[in-house]
Formats: sequence, structure tokens, C-alpha cells
Amino acid sequence: MAYSDTLKLVTGDTLPELTFTLKDSNTAASGQTLDPNNSDTWEPINVNGASVKLRLREVGSTTVKSTLTCNVVGDGSAGKVTTNFPTGTLDTAGTFEGELEVTFSSGGIQTVNDLIKFKVRSDFD
Repeated sequence: MAYSDTLKLVTGDTLPELTFTLKDSNTAASGQTLDPNNSDTWEPINVNGASVKLRLREVGSTTVKSTLTCNVVGDGSAGKVTTNFPTGTLDTAGTFEGELEVTFSSGGIQTVNDLIKFKVRSDFD
């Protein structure tokens, strides 16, 4: 399973706000030549009217620890969504993985194949 770069966080924090840009690796962006190894050439997925969730679980577990609702940025055509960490989300130190799941207004569901890795260390308090 492919992971993004590991995001390093601290227990008890509610920030930073995360921004994700959802893109289609099989379609070239306008004015670009598709390069499967360069996400800058991929077409953004239009998430207008969609709901997007970031689901987190501890690495090695099958139990979802938290489900975060993402907010669509602008009109959704650029594929950008944001989320933060509600109080209680980062309450445990450890290594976690997240997946982004998009439910389109048509009812169709698409889950991003690559996972997002989070390393959460304990706070000094």
C-alpha cells in the first residue's frame, strides 16, 4: 500500500488544518500531458456537491478510530477539501493511517487508493 509523506502531529492538538487536492491520475489536466508519476499533470476531481470524509485508524488495526468531515473549498472544481482535528481526535500517541472517501451527489462512492500516514507523539502535558 502506498502512503503519502508522514504527517507528524502531537496528542491533544486540533490543528493544523489539512488541505487535500483530489486528482484523477488517469486524466491529464487541461494544457498538460499526462505523466503517471507527476500529480501536477493530473486532472482535479470535481467534488462540487460531494461529501468527503477522512477516516483514521491505527496502523495494523481494522477499527476506524475517527471519521472527519472535510469541507469542499470554493465550487469544488479544483478538487480541494479541508479538515481539521476536532477535540479528542488526536488523543492517542501512535502511528495512524487515513483514507479519503468521496460520496458524489449521484450516490457513487470513490475511495482514494493511497493512504495518508500520521505519526502522533505524546504532548509534554
